[in-house]
Amino acid sequence: MSSKSEALFARAQNIMPGGVNSPVRACKSVGCDPLFIARAAGGHMWTVDGLELIDFVMSWGPMLLGHAHPVVEAAALAALKNGASYGAPCPAEVELGELIREIMPNMEMVRMVSSGTEATMSAVRLARGCTGRSRVLKFDGCYHGHSDGFLVSAGSGVATLSIPGTPGVPDAIANLTLLAPYNDLPAVAAQFKAHGADIACVIVEPLAGNVGLIEPAPGFLAGLRKLCDEHGALLIFDEVISGFRAALGGAQARYGVRPDLTTLGKIIGGGFPVGCYGGRRDIMAHIAPSGPVYQAGTLSGNPVAMAAGLATLRELATRDYAALEARTRDFAGEMAGILRAKGRDVVLNQAASLFTLFFTKTPVTDYATAKTQDTAAYGSFYRQMRERGVNLAPSGYECGFTSFAHTDGDFERALAAARAVEL
Repeated sequence: MSSKSEALFARAQNIMPGGVNSPVRACKSVGCDPLFIARAAGGHMWTVDGLELIDFVMSWGPMLLGHAHPVVEAAALAALKNGASYGAPCPAEVELGELIREIMPNMEMVRMVSSGTEATMSAVRLARGCTGRSRVLKFDGCYHGHSDGFLVSAGSGVATLSIPGTPGVPDAIANLTLLAPYNDLPAVAAQFKAHGADIACVIVEPLAGNVGLIEPAPGFLAGLRKLCDEHGALLIFDEVISGFRAALGGAQARYGVRPDLTTLGKIIGGGFPVGCYGGRRDIMAHIAPSGPVYQAGTLSGNPVAMAAGLATLRELATRDYAALEARTRDFAGEMAGILRAKGRDVVLNQAASLFTLFFTKTPVTDYATAKTQDTAAYGSFYRQMRERGVNLAPSGYECGFTSFAHTDGDFERALAAARAVEL
């Protein structure tokens, strides 16, 4: 007899491409079918078949407080009683914008949107609009959403599925995207030397999370800041993953480098579909209706998402980030040690409450070195951990995420599962 998940996936494949609404969820690269989730709470999820999983995906990062946090849940439900959507200004969007600016002072003004993709797309349009330039420099393997120009060497889901980065994207658009390896300042300098007068912006994950976790090398972010200043380009930090997770003030606070624009994602809505972009006041003044660069959205500033976001950020401001980082370092380090004891080459990259176990012996500092990993070994590890009640990312090119809701017991159970794995 098939499970409920199997039955739902069979139905889904008749109505959705690949049976999913986002590609990596199909679990193709790890050699199995997806599990359908019925509910989640704290650091755990339960499938439609009743299987309990310790969750280290956490909706791809935003559930830093844990799933269904009671304070966030109460705020969202209270807002919902007043209506799900207005398509008009509401008080909570002003309060959330002010709170984001208080925590991340480089964001002098913000514009709410409905997703991280919309935030990055809009930030690049703004950069082009206020510089009068057309080219964008991004880094191999960094993912900034599925807007056309970002799908050149996009990492993450594109790498997981081993598909070209630009089907459906006209060459004229793809050719406006310049590439450099992550952590390679000389390569960035060379692109500026060749195209500097036409580069509107450099967009970077200041803590890369879409090729697995990669930290910026010492001086890399500061070097980008210097090159942008020298050539009149804007520096955009895509903090959809790292915002409020790398530190309360994001990676820009952790590493002490100021971007011109910042993009944030679903964590500012407590996991609801939301995002925002913001930065220097003089740049943001180019956005309509203050200026000529157009961007709009009916659900921007949605009252339920704004209420959940306010509750989330206020709660995060009370939490001990250093303690969670230490717990994550110990947990991930022990997990790596268990796998090495089984004879596997494993490189651990860890920062704050993020970690990635790369099945390789090569230090992972960019996309090229991330691709040296043994993806078949990761697939076997993923399947066996899932069978033992541990939910990891269904791709070797993603991060693991801990949360303030994970207990010592959760970590111990996950480590016990790893000890039982056969590789």
